[in-house]
Amino acid sequence: MGFEYIKENTENIRARIAKAEKLAGRHEGSVMLLAAVKYAEVAEISYLCTEMGVKNIGENRVQQLLEHYEGLPNRDELKWHFIGTLQTNKVKYIIDKVCMIHSLDSLKLASEINKQAVKHGIVMDVLVEINSGEEESKSGLAPADVESFCEEISAFSNIKLRGFMTMAPKCEKKEEYIKYFQQTYGQVLDIWTKKLHNIDRPIISMGMSESFEEAIACGSDIVRIGRSLFVR
Repeated sequence: MGFEYIKENTENIRARIAKAEKLAGRHEGSVMLLAAVKYAEVAEISYLCTEMGVKNIGENRVQQLLEHYEGLPNRDELKWHFIGTLQTNKVKYIIDKVCMIHSLDSLKLASEINKQAVKHGIVMDVLVEINSGEEESKSGLAPADVESFCEEISAFSNIKLRGFMTMAPKCEKKEEYIKYFQQTYGQVLDIWTKKLHNIDRPIISMGMSESFEEAIACGSDIVRIGRSLFVR
């Protein structure tokens, strides 16, 4: 089975990321391509990683992460990120497999991540999820609650707040995403300047297949690309 479509898609996405970086006055390679593999087969992920050199993998579901993890012989060469809604009772299954959890949005979840990290003798990198559009259908913290939440989770010894993630509402026009990305970037900058939680330099994860160029223009460090990598 040929995977030429993945090769073409990956090259196209990388070229667009590089162009967006240049237009934003940013260094080439400053933005991480995180492959969201929710709808991908193991063979497709394997090709993406081994042939195209994509090493950062984003998983939305715990069971799927475990299946992909077991199915890839080179799994230890990859960096696994959890980017979906995470239930507290599932943390124990992924704590020793992922390098970062992008969807921290409650003290209950923070407590469980910390508990499991202590058990494994690790410090887990996390991103706090911001619900920038304040949509009831989506997880994440309301923007007004983010600063106090950052202060609260500073009590956990085995969690390291590395930055923030947002998923903007679905917009009809690409330029409509910008206001949400600018809002998130501005809030992150404000939190950083206040030196909350001792963040060295906050990572910002925003932008997906339909909006990653706008996100890069607004300061995103990680773009989560799924269907655009695997579309035939």
